[in-house]
Order: sequence, then structure tokens, then C-alpha cells
Amino acid sequence: MARLEVEPSRLAVLTIDAGPLNLYTLDLHDQLDAALDRLPADTRALLIRFDGRVVSAGVDVSLFDAQQSPEQAKVLFDRMLRLPGRIAACEFPTVFAAHALCLTWAFEVAVACDIILAAERASFGLVEKVVGLTPTMGGTQRLAARAGVGRAKEFVMTGERYSAAALERWNVVNRVLPDEGFDGAARTFAAQLAAGPTRAHAATKKVLDHFERGGVAEANRHVTEIAADLYRTEDLRGAVRSFLVDGPGKATFTGR
Repeated sequence: MARLEVEPSRLAVLTIDAGPLNLYTLDLHDQLDAALDRLPADTRALLIRFDGRVVSAGVDVSLFDAQQSPEQAKVLFDRMLRLPGRIAACEFPTVFAAHALCLTWAFEVAVACDIILAAERASFGLVEKVVGLTPTMGGTQRLAARAGVGRAKEFVMTGERYSAAALERWNVVNRVLPDEGFDGAARTFAAQLAAGPTRAHAATKKVLDHFERGGVAEANRHVTEIAADLYRTEDLRGAVRSFLVDGPGKATFTGR
């Protein structure tokens, strides 16, 4: 149901295939954890994609029915929250590819990724209100970080489905791509990130983590040290030499 492939470029492709609806279950969560555990140390980018007619129709509601107390539910929710947290903590670029309907847990994983690519036909929703619940996997707050608190409240409180084009306008989806050839385009995009200066990309993520915690002033306190540490990498020194000798855009990067 969750399979991991690592391409020669060191792009890791994590595919979820838990048809027909790719529902979140504890078994699927275990498989996703195991797949993340298997990511090689030299992974340079991660693409998360789904097989099937939909990205996901949500969570298996019987899982909520099985919780008999607030204390028991909190144990479940704490576990669920750790999954997107693991993805957000990756030091390399992470890309989420949404080819169709993407609800609840899958959307919460999407907004934990660095880049969200969506096919034109894709749509998104946090629909927990239908069972009297609020999202538990970080989707509300991560959506607010991208689109603002007002949009996050609208998205969660209405429980409506929003198109890829709407979420691109909200700065949640990064790019909307044609339905035809979407999977190949998403793989190409992720492969290009994997071929780039991934140590510099990791540094960019660190700077933005500081920004999310405390704004521009907090990021400014750390950015120069983070950038200076890149002089420990082969990629920076090699790219500078390549620029001076061969001109811009000719460098190759190894992630070291």
C-alpha cells in the first residue's frame, strides 16, 4: 500500500496505493512510517504521489468510532500528527503531487511538504466537520501559514471542496499543471530539485523555519550562519569555480 523507490538521481518516490479510496488507516500509517525509515541518508528530494482514482477520500471513520474517551483519542491524534511532522522535518526538498480529489489526512500531508503540485482536475478539502471533529494532523495551522488565518477558518469551517486553481490563488498550491501527463511532469519537477544544490535547499528550509517561528527578525539572526556553513560543502565551492570558468548554469551538484 505504500512503496518507496529511489531513482539513480537520489530522488525518492513514495507512492500510496491503498485503493479504492486511499483511506487513512493505522496499517497504512505503519507502512508510511516504515517507508520514511527506509529513506537513504543521501536522499536528495522526496516526491509523494498516489495511485488510483482519487488521492484520498479521507480517514476510515471506524477509527474515530473506536475511540472511547478523550484520553484514548489524544493518543491516536498524537500519533497521526507525527506523520506530517516527519515529512516537514526532512532536510531535502519534498514535493506532493495531487492528481485528483485530496481530502483530510492527505491534504494535511500535502501542506507539510515544501511544494504542492496539482492537476487541473484536483480538488481539496478538510471535511472533518461532517463527524464533528477538527483536523488533527496540522493541516489547519499549516494552511494558515500559507494562506492566512481567515482562509484557514473558511476552509475548515465550511468543509467545502476547493479547486486547484482556487488554492493556487491562495498560495497553498504552488503550481497547477495539465491533467494530461501530470504524473510525468511532477516526477520531472521533483527530479530537477534533486539534481540541484540540495544542501543550499536545506539551508533555505532552515531559514524559513526561523521565519515561521519569529518573522524576519528571527530569520535574520540565523541566516548568515546558515549561509556561511554552505562553504563546508563541495557543491558551493564547485559551483563558484564553474561559474567563474564556464559561466552561469553549467555547474553540477552532488549533494555533498
